[in-house]
Amino acid sequence: MIIPRLTIVGAGPGDPELITIKAIKAIKSANVILYDALVNDELLEYASSQAELIFVGKRKGCYAYQQDQINELIVNRALSSGHVVRLKGGDPFIFGRGAEEIDYVQPFGILVDVVPGISSSAAVPAYQGIPLTKRGASESFWVITGTTKSHEISGDVALAAKSTATVVILMGMGKLSEIVEIFSQEGKQDTAIAIIQNGTTKDEKFGVGTIRNIKGIVAKKQLSSPAIIIIGEVVKERVKLNASYDEALTKTALA
Repeated sequence: MIIPRLTIVGAGPGDPELITIKAIKAIKSANVILYDALVNDELLEYASSQAELIFVGKRKGCYAYQQDQINELIVNRALSSGHVVRLKGGDPFIFGRGAEEIDYVQPFGILVDVVPGISSSAAVPAYQGIPLTKRGASESFWVITGTTKSHEISGDVALAAKSTATVVILMGMGKLSEIVEIFSQEGKQDTAIAIIQNGTTKDEKFGVGTIRNIKGIVAKKQLSSPAIIIIGEVVKERVKLNASYDEALTKTALA
């Protein structure tokens, strides 16, 4: 007997080791997996050899499926195959449309569950040693989408620019010039900013500067999407991570 079921699963920020045990169990039990472009392909190795794997993401502006098509595909596969896992990068409820997909499928009598994921908004800065909050530097942080459903820059960016909080902007590289202009209008040309591309993966690239010079740094380092933008004094509070680890390995090898 087929029991139609949907599990929305957060795949984490990119590093395949940054996934929860519960998420792995869901992937292993899936009859069908619908996965996005930002999901590390290594995670699909947990899937059953009998599972149907369907790429439904977006690469370089080209959509494999539109959202309404994905919604219909979830329902179709759940009713015909049983357990569908919708595998999404980061956390499915942070700009991941997870709630929208659940709203769509529930009227069809499909059982639904959610497995939270580690959000790139926190994990990517952490991998570069940037604390989103630190006493004396930042008491809070905003997480904002750079581009809204209407393809405009979010109005919350202007509100955040007026605060002293750390500002984390996802999907904002296409709006970088506008972001720079907004913060410049608030007199924050010298505020620290970091841009991290392909965070937590082997292809990670990193650029740091100020609002005044970040566009030049982006051009020099050829930074592009997918990337996360972090703005605020905490960028200056970046702690030493990789070098210390490498030094420890070297000392161990020489001992």
